[in-house]
Amino acid sequence: MAKYLLGIDNGGTMSKAAIYDLKGHELAVSSCKTEMLMPQPGFTERDMDELWQANVRSIKEVIAKAQIDAKDIAGIATTGHGNGMYLVDEAGRPAYYGIISTDTRAKDYVTQWYADGTFDAVLPKTMQSIWAGQPVALLAWFRDHQPEVLEKTKWIFMCKDYIRYCFTGQAYAEITDMSGTNLMNVRDVKYDETLLKRFGLEKVFAKLPSLKYSAEICGFVTPQAAALTGLNAGTPVAGGLFDIDASAIATGITDDDKLCMIAGTWSINEYISKKPIVSKNLFMTSLYCMEGYWLTTEASATSASNLEWFVTQFMREANITEVKESPGVFDYVNELLATTRPEEANIIFLPFLFGNNVDAAAKACFVGLNGWHTKAHVLRALYEGVVFCHKAHIDKLLAYREKPKAIRIAGGAARSKVWVQIFADVLQIPIEVTNGTELGALGAAICAGIATGDFKSFHLAADSMVHVAYTCFPNTDHQKIYLRKYQLYQETISALTPIWQQL
Repeated sequence: MAKYLLGIDNGGTMSKAAIYDLKGHELAVSSCKTEMLMPQPGFTERDMDELWQANVRSIKEVIAKAQIDAKDIAGIATTGHGNGMYLVDEAGRPAYYGIISTDTRAKDYVTQWYADGTFDAVLPKTMQSIWAGQPVALLAWFRDHQPEVLEKTKWIFMCKDYIRYCFTGQAYAEITDMSGTNLMNVRDVKYDETLLKRFGLEKVFAKLPSLKYSAEICGFVTPQAAALTGLNAGTPVAGGLFDIDASAIATGITDDDKLCMIAGTWSINEYISKKPIVSKNLFMTSLYCMEGYWLTTEASATSASNLEWFVTQFMREANITEVKESPGVFDYVNELLATTRPEEANIIFLPFLFGNNVDAAAKACFVGLNGWHTKAHVLRALYEGVVFCHKAHIDKLLAYREKPKAIRIAGGAARSKVWVQIFADVLQIPIEVTNGTELGALGAAICAGIATGDFKSFHLAADSMVHVAYTCFPNTDHQKIYLRKYQLYQETISALTPIWQQL
């Protein structure tokens, strides 16, 4: 009898479901969008009932697309965006809107905790920076501004833990997600009341669900959830994992030889080790889905979303006749890029449209434009600027480890061979691209396969379900060119730093 695994991935706006066989072949994918609510500046929320219904629709559709019997789905697991917060009351109903990790209402608490020594005090336990979209800051905000919300809250969930709760009716938190929230003692792999007290949040301790590992069974699909989704009641549901872990395991990161790079909305650069790294200079060390490993991450919202913005603003309508003649707008963009060479133009792009990794006030810009430059030159500068920002993160990681033998890439940029080649040339490291279109869902499905006993370990699951499609090797002729361009990139940032506060 055939056997399949269902992986579910809930990002900030899209809910996706994908079905895989035990060899990692993607049978079908379905997705459904949810609306982002922005009732006030800095607030980014979503309707939790709408989110659950988006999952219901995606699952029903993916089962139909795959043309399989739901009884043949051996297990399910979920992943989702990290941080943000999803609160549930005693009756299992939302206690507030779901909060997405881009929310900044609590930014003043972060400023306070860095200024008053709280960050320095908790770092040995939390191993990560503090930022406004984390539950630790959001809970402090609710404590002071809407305490009635916390009073009626029974459980504090991360996004994917809420969806699992909807499947099973069982309340659990999963360690990879929770270890990125500043609510958990990452060093000792447990909740810590003294840590919460330092943030003034000791009263929420009882609202934190029991911790489970990624591949532990955390319940079974209820008859009610089965009736809605078309799943088989009683199907086991695994703990699942933080989306940064999902992408890492879905690219086959099971040892410390390789580094994983996710070039999507965020520039995420990470590696695993058996020894945790604690440093003020790093974005985050959290727990990995493989027990006994930590995940060290450098990240910022500076990656492929910059291209999405450029295409939306300057290419979808103004150049519709050009685009219609090509397979699609992004294929057309890649064709344009391929007509240029790295040495042709020294345009520098700072990919800071949605965030940055240098200064809170930093802005995006193109520097060095001349009248003879074409659209293709501008696009090359954008592609290169995104890669340079990834390089800045990776250089920070390499201060704590040896240069990797290869980097596995995921995210939207991985779909562009010309972009992947720029990554290889700038970093002078082979870049490996794996099969599959939805790596978050694949990572979740791998957890499900271990929970059901179809795989004995993450190593064996990755060996079976993860396959490298191709490798881009560095062009050594471009090394000096990109070293000079990267130096210009850094010098541009330094030169503009005094101006950003005035913009």
